[in-house]
Amino acid sequence: MPEARTPADIEADIVRRRQDLAVALDEIAVRVHPKTIIGDARAKASAAVDKTAGRAYVTANRVVTDVRARFVGEDGAPRMDRIVPVALATAAVVGGLYALSARRRRG
Repeated sequence: MPEARTPADIEADIVRRRQDLAVALDEIAVRVHPKTIIGDARAKASAAVDKTAGRAYVTANRVVTDVRARFVGEDGAPRMDRIVPVALATAAVVGGLYALSARRRRG
């Protein structure tokens, strides 16, 4: 058999529920406030940028390390057998582009 509640118990329960409801409404008001929404969006965007920048840094670092390993020996000395052909090919490409550019300017 359920216990009989007194009017004082009922009033105390009503007061407690009103307080709980007020707290819940305050939390909702904070969550839907434009400043809160903007702050959350900024935090998410910042985290996404940080994550993307971190991935880009790791990828660039890996590429630089791989390229360096191809042109520098384990002892740290430059590998001229690989540097000279790449330098000559680069000079040929730059010279060819310069020649094409000069030809277009003339006529």
